[in-house]
Amino acid sequence: MPYFDRFDIVEAHYWYAADYHGGQWSELYVKLCRIGQYYNPGLMHRGYESLTENGKAIYNQLVKVVSNNAN
Repeated sequence: MPYFDRFDIVEAHYWYAADYHGGQWSELYVKLCRIGQYYNPGLMHRGYESLTENGKAIYNQLVKVVSNNAN
């Protein structure tokens, strides 16, 4: 169960948008750009693999919710 941590939330949403956006004109791409105004991962960051356990739980929940809504 994920807990509230602002950094984990922003980081998970950023990487979710980076992994699943549907192109430059999609809503997730807009979200990615908006988050990118205040969150810039370092060069050593490896996306999902670099998330904390809490960040991974938030990311996984995003994937689960969106895939359930798509069906």
